[in-house]
Amino acid sequence: MSKTLYGGCQCGSIRFSAKSLLDNPHVCHCRMCQKASGNFFSALVGVPLNDFTWTRGNPHVFRSSEFVERGFCHKCGTPLFFKHDKNAHISMTIGSFDEPKDIPLEFQLGMESRLPQVDQLAHLKDYGSTEQNDPDGSTGIKDTNRQHPDHETTEWPVP
Repeated sequence: MSKTLYGGCQCGSIRFSAKSLLDNPHVCHCRMCQKASGNFFSALVGVPLNDFTWTRGNPHVFRSSEFVERGFCHKCGTPLFFKHDKNAHISMTIGSFDEPKDIPLEFQLGMESRLPQVDQLAHLKDYGSTEQNDPDGSTGIKDTNRQHPDHETTEWPVP
């Protein structure tokens, strides 16, 4: 990785930087990841702890099992990480990076809990993009959008 990657929660209360990534960008379909992300799966990538920094705020933590903690923003609820106590890395949610498209997936696991809706995605009717009309959020809520932009800011909250 040639550049530092940045990311954070939806409201901007928590920001982080990653100087390197591990070779494990993946989706996990296990039921615990489904519940922790509130979605069909969780998309994660490891960052060595010595290359990771919280640059604004600190996440709240929930111990989802004896050896695992999951972090999230206590203000907006964004899921941010999975951390096993014995690992020298933190697994960050790929969607919390400012440029998640730059982190290609390499594998999936937890297949015993994979939901059938995942296979339906390619066949669903496409109603277009909200991003073209309103790059900072969903169409129709631009004036009330409180989402932090996908880049570093010097002030917070962002006006």
